[in-house]
Amino acid sequence: MATIRLGDTAPDFTAQTTEGKINLYDYLGDGWGVLFSHPSDYTPVCTTELGTVAKYKDEFAKRNTKVLALSVDGLESHKGWINDINETQNVNVDYPIIADEDKKIAEAYDMIHPNADATFTVRSVYVIGPDKKIKLIITYPASTGRNFDELLRVIDSLQLTAYHKVATPANWKHGDEVVISPAVSNEDAKNIFTKGFKEVKPYLRLTPQPNLD
Repeated sequence: MATIRLGDTAPDFTAQTTEGKINLYDYLGDGWGVLFSHPSDYTPVCTTELGTVAKYKDEFAKRNTKVLALSVDGLESHKGWINDINETQNVNVDYPIIADEDKKIAEAYDMIHPNADATFTVRSVYVIGPDKKIKLIITYPASTGRNFDELLRVIDSLQLTAYHKVATPANWKHGDEVVISPAVSNEDAKNIFTKGFKEVKPYLRLTPQPNLD
C-alpha cells in the first residue's frame, strides 16, 4: 500500500462516479481539489458530512476548489444513498461520489488503515493544489465527523501562503493578521508589505493580510 505525504504528486485516476466517469486531473483542471473518503454508504456520520459539503459548495467554488467524495461501495448504492442525504439534510448532492469497489484509489491514497478497519476507508481528506501536489492531509477516525469550516480555513491559508511570503499563525482565519516569512529581511518587508508590519521579535513580524483591500 502506498504512503502519501505532503508535497507528493496526487495519484491520477479515472473512476465511475455519481456524476459519470471522471478523470481526476481533467476534473480539477488548473484549480484546487478536495478528495475525501467516507467509511461506507448508509451510515449516520457520513450522511451528515456529505450533506454539509453540499451546503458548502458555493464556499468551495469561491476558492476555485472542487470536491470529490469516495467510498468502497458501488455506484447504485451511492445513488440510493444520495436520496437519503438530500431528504434528511435538505440539500442537493451534485458533486461526484466515487465508487471504489476494487479499492484501487483507496490503496493509492492510503485510505485504508488496517488497525482501525481492515475493510473500510477511514475519514481521509486530501487538498490538492493546481500543481497536482498534495497540500494537506487530515485523517479522522470513523467515529468523528469532520469540521468543514476548518477545511475552508486551511484552504484560505494554503492559497494565501502559496502566493505571498507569509504564514498564518495559530487559530488564524481569513482577515486576521499574518506573519512574515523569516526569509524576508526587514528592508525587503518594507517594500513588499506596504500596509506596514510590527516586529514582536526579529523572527516574529505581524502584518495585515496582504491580499485584502
